[in-house]
Amino acid sequence: MPLSQQPQRSRIILAFALLYVLWGSTYLAMRVVVRDMPPYVAGTVRYLVSGPIMLAACALMGRKISLNRRDLGRLLVISILLLSTGNIGVLWGEEYVSSGLASLIVALVPIWVVMIEAWIFRAGRMTTKGLVGLAIGIVGLLVLLWPRITSGTHLGQLELLGAGILAGASFFWALGSVFSHRFNLTVDVFASAAWQMTLGGLVNGVIALVTGQFQKTHWTTPALAGIGYLVVFGSWIGYTAYIYLLEHVPTPKVATYAYVNPIVAVFLGWIILHEQVDAYMLLGTAIIIASVALVNTSRLKGPPSEPSPMEEVPSCPKTVNAAGD
Repeated sequence: MPLSQQPQRSRIILAFALLYVLWGSTYLAMRVVVRDMPPYVAGTVRYLVSGPIMLAACALMGRKISLNRRDLGRLLVISILLLSTGNIGVLWGEEYVSSGLASLIVALVPIWVVMIEAWIFRAGRMTTKGLVGLAIGIVGLLVLLWPRITSGTHLGQLELLGAGILAGASFFWALGSVFSHRFNLTVDVFASAAWQMTLGGLVNGVIALVTGQFQKTHWTTPALAGIGYLVVFGSWIGYTAYIYLLEHVPTPKVATYAYVNPIVAVFLGWIILHEQVDAYMLLGTAIIIASVALVNTSRLKGPPSEPSPMEEVPSCPKTVNAAGD
């Protein structure tokens, strides 16, 4: 390898390491936060810290941050879907389920993306490979939830409720990701992310005020430390690493984070929070990662009459992880 390429290779390796570990660890941080802080309060504090500071940094670097009316409307839609519905849903779901289980359910986002593109936006037809991946994903989810389905206990019912919330959250995250991929904006991706966090924080704050969640908040040291971790390592460092990789590495390679993050989350939940990892969890993990890999590497097929540019549509847009945007 030429000497001139070695520094860039080192930066790419570091960026992958950060993306794999940091975004996987955000599920643990979120689990800690929701013990003392209601979801919309956590979402308010996190994004009203990370968003405006990132906006200020973009302005200092000379990036365009001003928005026209169309930009503002589109960014508001994206922020509501991603950060006021999808991400908050993950926080809410983690009130009932372990961080590892939450990460595995959210790992199904790429499958939702393909289904939305194929069946709602009619961007093409799912290939056999994609359909097989979808079927395997359903089996993996059933394996994960089987002990809760058959337990009949109140705890099992609460865990099923959490799983349902997480499934809905991952759908809205996927829908927001598809809109993000389709919307054209006059600001770059960093300014866009900063505005999304700022707008999402404002929306979350209004909801938290209306629902009285601030009165139920316990401003404990673990909760504030968790928020700080999500801001610094999830929103800033993790996202920067993700954008850097998208600019220097083919997208399918960057998308491998979707296979690694759940493994990191399950391991950290087991080691630090002593979350239970049973045979159902291990088997479900393997099945879901396999299903995501199949769907993530599949393509949507356009009808024969379509022009050639529509014959293949990428199955998953360039977007961020539900927990670590």
